[in-house]
Amino acid sequence: MLRSPFFSLLIFLFILSCKEKKTVSVTPNPIKKEASNLRENALTNFKKKNFNGAFYYFNKSKIAFETIKDSANIAYNLIQMASIQQINGDYYGSKETLTDALPYIKNDNNYLTAANNFFGIADKELSNYNDAIFYYNEAINGSKDLLSKQAPLNNIAVVYIQQKKYDKAINVLKSILNKKILDSELLLESKARVVDNLGFAYFKKGMAEKGLALMNEGIKMRNLIDDSYGGIESNLHLAEYYAKIDFQKSNQYAKTAYQTATKFKSIDERLKALSFLISNDFGSKNVQYAQKYIFLNDSIIKIRNNFKNKFAKIKYDAKKEKDENQKLRLEKAENLLYVQKAKYQRIVFVIGILFLVVLILFIIRYYRNKNRIEKIKASYSTEIRIAKKLHDELANDVYHTMSFAETKDLMLAENKEQLLVNLDAIYKRTRNISGENSNIDTGDKFEINLKAMLSNYTGDTINIILKDNHDINWLKIQPEKKIAVYRVLQELMVNMKKHSQCTYVIIGFETLEKCIQISYSDNGVGFNKIIKHKNGLQNAENRIKAIKGTFTFDSELNKGIKAKILFPK
Repeated sequence: MLRSPFFSLLIFLFILSCKEKKTVSVTPNPIKKEASNLRENALTNFKKKNFNGAFYYFNKSKIAFETIKDSANIAYNLIQMASIQQINGDYYGSKETLTDALPYIKNDNNYLTAANNFFGIADKELSNYNDAIFYYNEAINGSKDLLSKQAPLNNIAVVYIQQKKYDKAINVLKSILNKKILDSELLLESKARVVDNLGFAYFKKGMAEKGLALMNEGIKMRNLIDDSYGGIESNLHLAEYYAKIDFQKSNQYAKTAYQTATKFKSIDERLKALSFLISNDFGSKNVQYAQKYIFLNDSIIKIRNNFKNKFAKIKYDAKKEKDENQKLRLEKAENLLYVQKAKYQRIVFVIGILFLVVLILFIIRYYRNKNRIEKIKASYSTEIRIAKKLHDELANDVYHTMSFAETKDLMLAENKEQLLVNLDAIYKRTRNISGENSNIDTGDKFEINLKAMLSNYTGDTINIILKDNHDINWLKIQPEKKIAVYRVLQELMVNMKKHSQCTYVIIGFETLEKCIQISYSDNGVGFNKIIKHKNGLQNAENRIKAIKGTFTFDSELNKGIKAKILFPK
């Protein structure tokens, strides 16, 4: 049998009230003073059992404390609101309110113990027994002394009885009595409750005589200290004990419980007493008891539903008012900001325009300098390459031809013929150097000229293979990109011709989603053999970077070279 939650909550509410009065005794903050006054109004209404008013003022106090971020007082108000909801049977609403309190409780053991105890009571009333035991254990773990642990332990035993785990209930209750913590005269009320519950557990287990003796001891202790409210529980336990063996005694205890419960306005206990009277009496009064039961049951359902709706409405109205006040504050702040912005808007606008102009000029100058530097670098690289070719190739051929002309008799036909051959070779080399550095047609003949240039490197021992899927629209490619591609491929082919010793070269052209990809591979001697010629490849890489592309190459000894060019369309 469970007692009404109202009296079982008072000890926690008393502790919290005392603690909060200390924390707000002196404060110059007007908002905190207002919040504290609202809380005092709530406590006054609570003592008068005006639960609607108490809930309303606790909620208003909580909102006021939220504005100054006072976590302790926010948690206090929420726990008080949860207790009011439990008193009026709104257990789901109570759990929701307690959950709102948890982020504000932090490491305060008093608040955490109270919250866990209330969670346990709510789950017990909702028949979530395992959850109730969990929260009662959490309350025990948060208790600082043995005495404060006794109430949650007793509650756990009551849950065990409802779960029909009588042995567990008996062990818990006996452990409380064995510690003799409740032997003080000041704690006889708590001891009587434990003794009565222990007797009831023995009775439910089947040990009727032992259970009856303890229940009688419990009711005597309660009568001795005039614990009328606690006597309701004892009388109901005894009414249940005699229900099957002595209807008259069962009715006697049930009537006593009913009368006391009526005095204390405890509807749950009245309903329980009426249920015994209905089952025990088969006479004319049975109908009378049944009518009272139906009336009370209907009334409590309506009252509790009414309280639930009122509590929900109080929360809703308070939230709505808070949102409206916040909206008004935001509107005032926005209006103030608008006035302030109007004063400086033109200045900021002018500064922004000036900054933008300076930035644009800086960007233009930066890119002009960058393009100029890149052009200088490209021209310088071209000059170096032409000078190198003239020195390494053409100058040597001219020197040998001059030596031939000086040392040979040119009157002889074969010497004259050889001189002409040498001069023709010099002419061809000069034309090739000119062609490598001449202007590139980037118009509609670009693709033809590019492939022709690549094919020109085909020889007796070198086979050039071009793989083209024909989906590259070169007319849409920017001229500077075409020039870069042309020169880079030309550089690759020159390096191949001089150094790779390959027998075939494969060049592929492919269009990707946003890029053009050109791949190069040969079967030459590999990178290690031509590393001293890296400057040519470095020039090629710089050209591709200038068009925001990438140039990668890879090589291993005797495994040729693989290169990939990737640039945006």
